[in-house]
Amino acid sequence: MRRRPDFDDPDLPLATLFATWPDLVEPFIARKMLCPGCLVAPFHTITDACEEYDLEEDAFRAELRARVAEKL
Repeated sequence: MRRRPDFDDPDLPLATLFATWPDLVEPFIARKMLCPGCLVAPFHTITDACEEYDLEEDAFRAELRARVAEKL
């Protein structure tokens, strides 16, 4: 049985995030972030994306976390 990745892992690659929780693509697209489908997604994290797009990380993580919780 495969364990689900830890959403709160600061080193969780975006590619893994999108593969595990496909619904999380939507908030990225809504902000016109190019992370879904980006060649760097296997290496970037939520932190990296927030820095790149000048987003407040805690607020963005909270939004993503709420979407993850909806699916549990």
